[in-house]
Formats: sequence, C-alpha cells, structure tokens
Amino acid sequence: MPKKQVLIIAGEPSGDLHASRVVNEIKKISADTGFYGLGGKLMSEAGVRIIHDISGLAFIGITEVLRNILVIKGVYQKVLREIDAKRPDLAILVDYPGFNLRIAKELKKRNIPVAYYISPQLWAWGEDRIRIIKDTVAKMVVFFKFEEEFYRRRGVAVEFVGHPLLESVRPTLAKEEALKSYGLDPAGKTVALLPGSRKTEVENHLPCMLEAAGRIARRVEGARFIVAKFPDLPAELYKREIEKYPLDVKLIEGDTYNVLNAADLAIVASGTATLETAIIGTPMVIMYKTSLLTYIAFRLVAKIRNVGLVNVIAGEEVSPEFLQVAATVENISEEAVKIISSPDRIRKMKEAFSRVRSSLGSPGSYSRAASAILSC
Repeated sequence: MPKKQVLIIAGEPSGDLHASRVVNEIKKISADTGFYGLGGKLMSEAGVRIIHDISGLAFIGITEVLRNILVIKGVYQKVLREIDAKRPDLAILVDYPGFNLRIAKELKKRNIPVAYYISPQLWAWGEDRIRIIKDTVAKMVVFFKFEEEFYRRRGVAVEFVGHPLLESVRPTLAKEEALKSYGLDPAGKTVALLPGSRKTEVENHLPCMLEAAGRIARRVEGARFIVAKFPDLPAELYKREIEKYPLDVKLIEGDTYNVLNAADLAIVASGTATLETAIIGTPMVIMYKTSLLTYIAFRLVAKIRNVGLVNVIAGEEVSPEFLQVAATVENISEEAVKIISSPDRIRKMKEAFSRVRSSLGSPGSYSRAASAILSC
C-alpha cells in the first residue's frame, strides 16, 4: 500500500546507517514517499528531513541516560509535535527501544501503524516490554532467525529478513596486500584492537587493550597491533592512549574490514563488531566494560550468560568473552596468547563462525525489509 508520509526514528549511528539503506529501498518501490524523523547524516543524505540530529544522543548505560534526561525529554516532545503537525501514514522505529517504545505508545493512540525494524534485545533482558510491542507494533522486522521464533511464540506479527552485514562486510584487500598498505611485514602475528564506536567505549576499553597488547608482545615474537579507528571519533582520543605504550601500533581509520582480514586475532568490544569479525572469520577475544551501576542493573535482569553477539547467535561461547571485573589485562592477554598459539582452537573457532554466517540468511536484507515494512 502506498505511503505518502513516513516517520522514521533512529537514535544511534548504526540505526542511522540501516535506516538510510531501507529508505533507499523503499523509494525504489514507492518513489513519491516522503520521510521525516530523527536521524543523522546518512538518513539526511537518503532524503529524510531530519527534525533533530542524533549526534550526541547515543547514550550508554543508566548513568549517561540520567545525566542527559532533559535533553532526551526535549527531543521526545519535539518528535511528538512533528507527529501531530504532519501526521504520517506509517512510522518506522529503528532499534533505540528506551525512546522508541514510548513513541510507539503515542503512535498507537493516534492510530498510526508502526513497523519496528531491528528488534530490541528482549530475548536478553526486558521481556516484560513484549506487552508494549504486542499492543503497539503492526510488524517486527528482524535480523535474526531466533528473533522471528521468539516473537512468533508470543503472538507478535514478525518477519525475518536476514542480516545486512552479509552484504556490507567485504574486505577489499587480501591479507598480504592490507599488511603491505599498512607498512607491515607479512611475517609475524598481527592483532587488531577494536575498542568500540562511541567515545565512552574507547575510553573504557582502549587502555586495557593496549596494556594487554604489551603483554602479548612480550610472549609472541614479532607481534604488532592495529587499532581500528571509528571514523566519527577524533584521532586524538586514540593517540593520547597509544602514545603511553612502547608498542608497534598502527592507527588505521575507516578500513576496519581490511584490518580484520589482515589480523591473526582481534580483541573486540562486545557489540555488532563481534559479528563483523565472525563474518570475516578472524579469531577473537571479546571484552566489555561499562559503569558499575549499568552492569549491576543488566545482570539483575539478564536472561543470557553470554552477551557477545556472535556467542548469542551461536548459542554457546565460541569466542571467549570477559565482562566488567573479568575484563582484566591478565585474562585478555592470556586468552589471546593461547588462541594465537593453538591452530586447533583457531580452526574450531573459524568453523563456528561459518555456522553463524550461515544462520544470517542471504544477501538482499534491505530490499526484503522495505517490502515487509510497506506491507504494514
């Protein structure tokens, strides 16, 4: 059914990316559809009229949310005013559940259909929010097959469209070519460090990763390290930490997939990056640190033991993960050395990653998502 005006809300950089791609696919089906909403640069480039830019809204954990509650409330009220002024035919809510589920309730009051793209992690924590979704969402459009089964068992309309990373995670250089382009000799072991895509994640993770790198370097002859810089973050954030350590470290921006393909091992902050690393097939150690309050709150409600996305999808710990107090220099470096030194562990990890890749569906996720959304 044609939609003339569509509200679309994403609150984080990853949501901005996925939303922009879906908007482009919807336009192929319905060229005269207009979009407005909450988003960033990529959504704006896709033709979405941005009513508030999301830069600065990607708050992590309870502490950051509470500190910025007035900002969030102001954006929320701004979105509601736009909804009432320019009533949409459809709303697409992209992840960002703390904000979007509240908006969903308001959309329901106004009889505006809602497609929810990228599911909140109800299977991990907060399953009580399933009632809100059942009451307010016309269709869940999900990345993972197990999410489809989760919602279907609970009576929620849902469609599995596969994961778009299968299309985008494509290294452009062979391992030897990438190493050469970074000025590294193909001999020796290369370890990639991926501290995260947010400023607080880099601040929480990079010092620990670099100190672990120092220990690895003392035990693995010829070890060198590449830090994958997230493009939207300032280089100084990384450089001031790297300069504290007498290590062979390269800081590479905007080339994460080639960095991972060049690496023998990666130390990765838990999140989507663990899935990207698995798709490429690079063995990894997962870590994550957040505020103590946020971690305690999560553990009180969490229903899963592992939080690394690759482990959640696999249904078992295929990559070792160290969270909060367990995310120590000693634990991370010890596990990294064990993996690098064990061809059998590397083989088994790569086999597990292959199974994870196979579970993600097939290319064409954005196109299928667009069709699923327009059917609401």
